[in-house]
Amino acid sequence: MQKPPLSLEPVNDGVIRVVDAQAQHVGNLKLIGGQWKFKAVGYTVRGEVIPGGGPFTTQHNQVFERPDAHEVSARLTIAAGTGQTDQR
Repeated sequence: MQKPPLSLEPVNDGVIRVVDAQAQHVGNLKLIGGQWKFKAVGYTVRGEVIPGGGPFTTQHNQVFERPDAHEVSARLTIAAGTGQTDQR
C-alpha cells in the first residue's frame, strides 16, 4: 500500500497532528464528543497560527470515525479539489 500524502502524529489521547508531505502542520484531529473532527490550521508569514486557516480551510470541522491516515488524506485532498496537498 502506498504511503498517504498526509501523516498523523499523536499529540495526546485526544489530539492528532496532521502533517503534509513537506512536513508542514496543516491541522489537527481532535476527539470531540466521541467523534474525530479535523481542525484546519494555517500560519502567517511570521509564523502566527491561523485557526481554521491553511490549505484545508474548507474542510475545517470535517468528521472522521477514526484517525486513519489513508482515509484522512483521501477525504481532505479530494475535498480540496486537487487530489494532492500541494496548494501553491
